[in-house]
Amino acid sequence: MITLDVALGERSYPIYIGADLLGQAEIVRRHLAGREVMVVSNDIVAPLYLDTVMAAFEGLRAEAVILPDGEEYKTLAQLNTVFTALLEKRCSRQVTVVALGGGVIGDMAGFAAACYQRGVPFIQIPTTLLAQVDSSVGGKTGVNHPLGKNMIGAFYQPRCVIADTAVLDTLEPRQLSAGIAEVIKYGLIRDGELLAWLEENMEALVARDRDALSHAIEHSCRNKAEVVAADELEHCQRALLNLGHTFGHAIETGMGYGRWLHGEAVAAGMVMAADLSARLGWLSGDDVARVEKLLSRAKLPTRGPALGPARMKELMAVDKKVQDGCIRLVLLRALGEAVVTDQFDPALLDQTLAQCQV
Repeated sequence: MITLDVALGERSYPIYIGADLLGQAEIVRRHLAGREVMVVSNDIVAPLYLDTVMAAFEGLRAEAVILPDGEEYKTLAQLNTVFTALLEKRCSRQVTVVALGGGVIGDMAGFAAACYQRGVPFIQIPTTLLAQVDSSVGGKTGVNHPLGKNMIGAFYQPRCVIADTAVLDTLEPRQLSAGIAEVIKYGLIRDGELLAWLEENMEALVARDRDALSHAIEHSCRNKAEVVAADELEHCQRALLNLGHTFGHAIETGMGYGRWLHGEAVAAGMVMAADLSARLGWLSGDDVARVEKLLSRAKLPTRGPALGPARMKELMAVDKKVQDGCIRLVLLRALGEAVVTDQFDPALLDQTLAQCQV
């Protein structure tokens, strides 16, 4: 087992990475606030792993609430289902909320924990690669709105993250690829060594080689932990983690939540970011081709849907990085070096949006 730390002073917490961690009750039990537990999961993950997790809470007052699976259910209505379960079971402020699932469950369970009785502890047990390498770390929680993705939420850190690599054996190939998109993101924004490693080992990663998965998860979490420790509330540096996300969130919202997986939309968005960076003279054509090739090898889309430049810009305007009505984007000065900027010719953005759609 590998243990990393997210250094946030008194709110610091560990990330545990390894195989078969769900069966090791002592790991999760040491982070409980008391004798009450509410596990939040979904109808895909629960049949596979809920019994194992609940066994870790033997002798405690442990309950579970099961939500429907999918980004389209990341809503205030489903969040209220969690609140109802907590209230019906008369859970106190000593309850620990445990998120067992992918990014949707982690975001919703964390937001519920942040709100219930004005804040109760929670633990992340991510079961998708995307959640293990990105969304479970850093304390971003929330739900979607029909007008914008992740626009309602809170920063609220977990007590620990338990990333069991064995659960990835049951992950659908499309979900695996979606997670790899976020791994590639770290290489593009700040970790040239990881980018080179991905170019050498992509086929092993897609084939779920255990060593390759562990390497990718460890280095992704290390990157995320360093950025979060330096800029927890996304005032500056943490915004760089959103490479491709302004484009990607627009795709998800425009197409309807759930039709494109988050990682798929981000992959197409990263190509758009690379294309615009090249139009600004920061990347070469070979750099853009290198990004596209790596994403293709990960079985990810490199073009967005045909929403059109006008609709994309309308959707991109509902983004947390917008300031004074200006769209701000994460672009690439070079492969491995990202910047947040609104200094680009709108005509070049139009060209990118037209070029990078099917």
